[in-house]
Amino acid sequence: MAGGLPHPILLSSALRVDEMTIMGQSVEVKHVFYTWCGMALLFVFAWLVRRRITLIPGGAQNFAEVLIGGLEDKVIETIGEEGKRFVPLLAGLFVYIATMNLMGLIPGFDAPTANINTNVGMAITVFLYYQYIGIARWRGHYIHHFLGPSKFLIPLMLPIEIVSHLTRPVSLTLRLFGNIRGEEVVLILCFVMAPMISTLPIYALFLMMKCLQAYIFFILAAYYLKGALEPADH
Repeated sequence: MAGGLPHPILLSSALRVDEMTIMGQSVEVKHVFYTWCGMALLFVFAWLVRRRITLIPGGAQNFAEVLIGGLEDKVIETIGEEGKRFVPLLAGLFVYIATMNLMGLIPGFDAPTANINTNVGMAITVFLYYQYIGIARWRGHYIHHFLGPSKFLIPLMLPIEIVSHLTRPVSLTLRLFGNIRGEEVVLILCFVMAPMISTLPIYALFLMMKCLQAYIFFILAAYYLKGALEPADH
């Protein structure tokens, strides 16, 4: 299945790993199966790049260096030089999400990010991490990030800021889930109605959109970290 609609061919269905019985209840776990498939692909790719590192990069190494180098430059541009220590997390998020998104374009596979549980886990991780970074940086003074620029505005700004921060993981989750699930549904409908005419051309568009969604998640996480590191106006 993808987005609740029947997929023409699914590997998880063939292997009968769509569901698992836990405490007497049937739980859908196919997104976990495809997550592990995606992680296996990333581990194999990383191993291939690592075992053939040369001074003059080519092929997979060149692609990896360009990708990670570009992401590192964007993190530094967004956060500053201090952002270098967050490159592993942020670049890892982008690579992971992009891989999970693109799996929906592989025949027999489904995108784990079309399941809301996958996205909730990543969004909560980002939320807790940037809050931790803010507290570690400013200690008790981190509360000033929620109080606004003036003491007179504290009664108004405090609840607004709290709600604003709490909606960030919700926004990250629903934006990624809604876009990827919608694309999966459209792709299946195109495949069913006109397999060769509509599905193949739309692959190029969805390829771009799936990478774009990974980039949006990546850049928003970077901006949240930047906000936690910046001094409060109060």
